[in-house]
Amino acid sequence: MDHSGHGMDMNMDLPPFTLARGLAWSADSFFLIGCLLGLALYAWAVVRLRRRGDSWPVSRMIFWTVGVLTIAFVMCTKLNDYGMVMFSVHMVQHMVISMLSPILLLLGAPVTLALRALPVSATRGRKGPRELLLMLLHSRYMKIITHPAFTIPLFIASLYGLYFTPIFDFLMESRTGHIAMMVHFLAVGLVFFWPIMGVDPGPHRPGYVMRMLELFAGMPFHAFFGIALMMASEPMISTYKNPPASLAVDALTDQQAAGGIAWAFSEIPSVLVLIALVFQWYATEKRQARRTDRAAERDGDRELQAYNAYLASLNTRGQ
Repeated sequence: MDHSGHGMDMNMDLPPFTLARGLAWSADSFFLIGCLLGLALYAWAVVRLRRRGDSWPVSRMIFWTVGVLTIAFVMCTKLNDYGMVMFSVHMVQHMVISMLSPILLLLGAPVTLALRALPVSATRGRKGPRELLLMLLHSRYMKIITHPAFTIPLFIASLYGLYFTPIFDFLMESRTGHIAMMVHFLAVGLVFFWPIMGVDPGPHRPGYVMRMLELFAGMPFHAFFGIALMMASEPMISTYKNPPASLAVDALTDQQAAGGIAWAFSEIPSVLVLIALVFQWYATEKRQARRTDRAAERDGDRELQAYNAYLASLNTRGQ
């Protein structure tokens, strides 16, 4: 079985897993380049805004940076090597890149930043980068892939349809397949949480109660998936049935640990998203209250002006 850089021959030499060994640097070139590009493009957009005299919240920059670093954390360290032969370590990668990284990246509001930073076409009738992005955001394709009727089944299928079929073993046979699987996890997480987070503009933007319902519609299936792994009486994934002897790992015990990680991790994004939604809801209500107050003040001013005009007219008649 060839893993092209993560091959079984190399993994045979891996010593028993410890946190220190797992965090040692071991970069996957695809994800390293992707992370560096993500940080560089975001920084370019922020600099472009500030040179123009516009501001951009520091909190969003922090969220984006931490989000990119979480991807590098699981894909550019020895966690990626151990994840090829240990189900529990792979599950840490999966949970971080599909449920933690997307939330942090979305809180960075990359679409909003792009819409503000990308140049507008100077030629009438021609479409520039900003116009093309707006067309994509309003396309039928985006309406479909951000609708809960699509995102929730996709989120569930990425667990059960991948791990409980031969697809997972097939993808783990090559470096390309492994990268494709991790990119898929990240993409599914972004598509699932994008309409729920509601930070960036998009074709599907439900109210806050509906967003919470969408969030909780997918989370129980995550918990059931973890419980299924923990309750199994034998290893269920062929890739991890025979871990290298140098790891001193029992396959069934490692699978149960993976199930525990999947089950416990379903709570983390729920809490993060709920906190973000509560803050957004509060900010929205505050803005609405300010608008209502301003409207009331304007109405009051108009009434006062009308009353003063009425008094002035009475005074004129009296004279």
